[in-house]
Amino acid sequence: MSEILSPGGLAAKPVIVALDVPEARDALALAARLDPKLCRVKVGKELFVAAGPAVVTQLQERGFQVFLDLKFHDIPNTVAGACRAAARLGVWMMNIHASGGVAMMRAAREAIAGAAHPPLLIGVTILTSLGDADLPAIGFSGTALENAMHLARLARESGLDGVVCSAQEAPAIRSAAGPGFALVTPGIRLEGDAKGDQSRTVTPREAMRLGADYLVIGRSITGSKDPAATLESIRASLQERDTA
Repeated sequence: MSEILSPGGLAAKPVIVALDVPEARDALALAARLDPKLCRVKVGKELFVAAGPAVVTQLQERGFQVFLDLKFHDIPNTVAGACRAAARLGVWMMNIHASGGVAMMRAAREAIAGAAHPPLLIGVTILTSLGDADLPAIGFSGTALENAMHLARLARESGLDGVVCSAQEAPAIRSAAGPGFALVTPGIRLEGDAKGDQSRTVTPREAMRLGADYLVIGRSITGSKDPAATLESIRASLQERDTA
């Protein structure tokens, strides 16, 4: 993870564009409007189920590093097998649910250790669509922040490379997990954007100020009339923040 520079630095390509579209042709059309030198891309459940591993390969052939966002959560052996298969695809990053437990996370870590280029393995803490009021109904006590910090510690102890968390939680998780632990933050919105189905959102500059390493940005870029210009504007704002 030599690229990760937080806190206080800026990864060379901090923006991960979420290609949350239903078909491969839509994803590839969006990718064609982006520069792989300036961003990475995320392939999530809808696109992967519709298009399969082929879309990952097609994006890689176009020069993009891929974050495979499938959030595996199952018994250790099943998750290990899924992670091993994902690593064979050559993805740059992949994720699993930290709430799957230590045995599951360690099995996933061991499964990808033998890959030629092991992907970053990231644990999902508390989904950014959930707020404090939502947690009791699904069996969590305490706040989203408290649970995210606990899961981040478990992920680090289990050998994971970082976690997915809200940028609002990044300072506390950085303090709890220490340096060299990647913080991947969804729920990123530009000023004036609608929150959509996200509960805990921040702007790109605020996310980096709070200590995020990578920003997962979807609709703000992919729904733009000019995705490339929007991406460049975001990157410029982050560079301004980094040199201020």
